[in-house]
Formats: sequence, structure tokens, C-alpha cells
Amino acid sequence: MAKLIFGCGYLGLRIARRWLAAGEEVHVLTRSASRCASLAAIGLKPFVGDVTGALRLPDIELDSVLFAVGFDRSSGDSIREVYVRGLGNVLDTLASAPRRLLYISSTGVYGQTDGSWVDEQSPCRPQREGGRACLEAEEQLAVHRFGRCAVVLRLAGIYGPNRIPKLKTLAAGEELASSADGYLNLIHVEDAVDVVLAAESSAPLPSRYTVSDGHPVRRVDFYRALARLTGAPPPRFISPAAGSSAAERGSTHKRISNRRMIEQLRVSIKYSSYLEGLRAILGA
Repeated sequence: MAKLIFGCGYLGLRIARRWLAAGEEVHVLTRSASRCASLAAIGLKPFVGDVTGALRLPDIELDSVLFAVGFDRSSGDSIREVYVRGLGNVLDTLASAPRRLLYISSTGVYGQTDGSWVDEQSPCRPQREGGRACLEAEEQLAVHRFGRCAVVLRLAGIYGPNRIPKLKTLAAGEELASSADGYLNLIHVEDAVDVVLAAESSAPLPSRYTVSDGHPVRRVDFYRALARLTGAPPPRFISPAAGSSAAERGSTHKRISNRRMIEQLRVSIKYSSYLEGLRAILGA
């Protein structure tokens, strides 16, 4: 039996490599024909397609399916077309139910503004287009016949090597268009991989988890620490323009709990806070 990945990007490629290292057969979808050679060179079995269009999947018996598709603004598709229609196309094209169907969602499905702790039982009132699309995709999956084998993982902001929020803006001494006091909820990419693999092997079905390092940090503290570690000027904050994506992002104010994730999946977080993660990334 094989693994199948939709979305072999920052997170998906790392999961693919871990599956390969365990001796698994891993098939991956890519929209770029030119990328097939590099994916095949590391042992993957790539095929070309787009989740928003007609799909022709490999004729294989599937153990696990991972949907970790990111939104590429240059594609010309809306975020809803990618997340909702894309997942729908995948579900309709799969010939039979895999043992596990792992859907990478987002904590953007929550819209709390009072700094409260949020978990899997908290009400979902997404404020941004991406959060609304993720929630609609989750609801679509829940009522589909394959929903019984689904694990939904609502990930906080992923950071890691070559992916630190607003690093270039801070290094350039530019103002940060966001709220200084709002919380950042984060998960290091390597910890995110461990969570996905734990969910793939042992999560009850169906299930849902909020995925974070469990140590939310106020933006001002995060960027002050980042400035110290990189030698950048201290952060300066300005109010984002009304109606901008930064304003929408800053309008929420919540802290993501990872209690169920820790207790049920029994994962050990390597980078239990942003400080450990940043120090490891920057070699500080």
C-alpha cells in the first residue's frame, strides 16, 4: 500500500521524506511538470495535475492520503477554489477510502478577539477568507463518505528554516503593520511533521486537533526577541490599513491550546516555544 500527497511544499515535502526514509512508496501531485525530475530524484513518484481541475490519480491501493495544499496567489484561482473545490475534486476522484485521510486545516477557522484559550470545542467564527475556506472544506469532508477516516489538523502558523515571519521587514528596519499586543500562535515545521505522522499512525477516527507549540507569544515579544537574535533594529509597529489582510489578521486575538494533541497523539514537542525554535534556526 502507498501514500499519496496533495501539496508537496514546505510541510508536505518534509512528510514525504520521512515516509521515504521509513521505506514507504510515496506518490505526490505537482502542478509543475518541470518539478517532476527533482521529486523523482529523491525517490518520490510524482504526477502532474491540479486539484482545481480534472484529476487522474495513480491506480494504486492507498494507505494514507495527505491534503496539504497551500494557496499560490499566482495561480489565478481563489482561495476557496483551491481549498474547497480542490478537496472536493480529490474526494470525488479517490476510488476507495484510504486507511487515513489527513487534512491540513488552519487555526484561522477561529475568530476570537478576547485573548481567550481556544481548543477543538471552541466555536468557529473565521474572520478571514482563508479561515472561511478551511472551515467550509472541513464541513465538506465531515459529510463525505470518506469523512469517517479523516483526521483534521488545524495548524497554527508554521515557521522554520527560511520561513520566519516578517524577518526581512524587521531586518530592513521597516515598520510592522500589525498589532503589537496580539498573540502569535506558532508551530515549528519539524514539530508539525511529527504531529502529522503521529496522527497518521494512531489518531482515532474521525478526529480533529488544534496543532501548536502551546506557548502563544505576543507579537511585540516575538519581534523583540527576533531583533536581538539577528541584530536587527528594535521592532516598530503601526496600525495596518483598514480592510487590509494585515488588519484582518490582527483583528483576532486568541491562544491555541495543544492539550488534546499532546494527550492523544503523545508527541514530544522539540521546540516548545518560539525562543527554542528561533535559536535553532538562526544558530544563536
